[in-house]
Amino acid sequence: MAEGRARAVGTAVVVRTERLTPHMVRIVLGGDGLAGFGAGEFTDHYVKLLFPPQGVTYPAPWDLDRIRADFPRAQWPRQRAYTVRAWDRARLELTLDFVVHGDEGLAGPWAARVRPGELVRFLGPGGAYAPDRTAGWHLLVGDESALPAIAAAMERMPAGARVHAFLEIEGPADEQPITTPDGVAPVWLHRGGRPVGEALVEAVTSLEFPSKDVHAFVHGEAGFVKDLRRHLRLERGVARERLSISGYWRLGETDEGWRAIKRDWNAAVEAEQDHAAAA
Repeated sequence: MAEGRARAVGTAVVVRTERLTPHMVRIVLGGDGLAGFGAGEFTDHYVKLLFPPQGVTYPAPWDLDRIRADFPRAQWPRQRAYTVRAWDRARLELTLDFVVHGDEGLAGPWAARVRPGELVRFLGPGGAYAPDRTAGWHLLVGDESALPAIAAAMERMPAGARVHAFLEIEGPADEQPITTPDGVAPVWLHRGGRPVGEALVEAVTSLEFPSKDVHAFVHGEAGFVKDLRRHLRLERGVARERLSISGYWRLGETDEGWRAIKRDWNAAVEAEQDHAAAA
C-alpha cells in the first residue's frame, strides 16, 4: 500500500479466536465491511490494524486525514501491520495470526483478550511477494513475525517446487502443521534462549544451494535480516530482484520507532551492499 495512496479505513468484526500455540493467537474477522477486500494476489498481503489510545474516541466514520488535523499526534491511532494468513472471499472471513508474549506490546495483548463481536478498523491490504512458479527453488526464512507469510507461501507453492524453509521459534510447543501441496515441511529451529536469528543465519550460511536460480523470502528481526541480505547478495550472488527481504521489527526499537527509521535504514543497507556487490 503506497504511502501517497488515499487511505480508506476498513472495518470488520471479530468472528472467532483460537490459541494456536503458546505464543500465537489466531483472530478471524468477518462482516459486510470486508466486501470488496482485495487480498489474493500475494502471499505476504498485510493489513495495518488501527488502535486508538485509551480514552480517545473519533467521530464516525473514521477519517485519518480529519483525525490527524483535529487531534494532537499523541491521540492519533497507533498502527500495527499483520500478515493476511488467509482470506475467504466467499465467506468474507479474514484470518490474522498474532505473536503473543504476555503483556508485551500492543496488538499481542489485544489479540489474547479480544472477544467475538468487537469492531476492528484497518488499512490495506498491501503486499508484494508471491512464489515465482518458474524459479528453480525457493528459500523461505523467518522468525515468528514472518511465520504467517511463510506458511501462506508454502501452501501456495506449485506442484514439484523445491523448497527450503527455515522458521525460528522459541521451542517445540510453538511449531505448527505447515506443508507445501507436495508435503514439504519447514525446518523448525528452536531458539531456546539464543539471540533472535542466530540459528537462521547458521542454517542459511551452511546450506548447500541447489542452484543459483533461487527466489527468496527473508523477513523478521532487522539484525539477522541484514546479515542474511549481505550473505545472499555478496557471498551467494543472488540478484536483488530475486529477494523479498526486510526487517519486520528491530530489537531495542518500539514499533513506532522502527517504522520511523525503517525506510532509510533499509535504503542505506541496500546501497552499501549494492556497492559492495558491484566492486
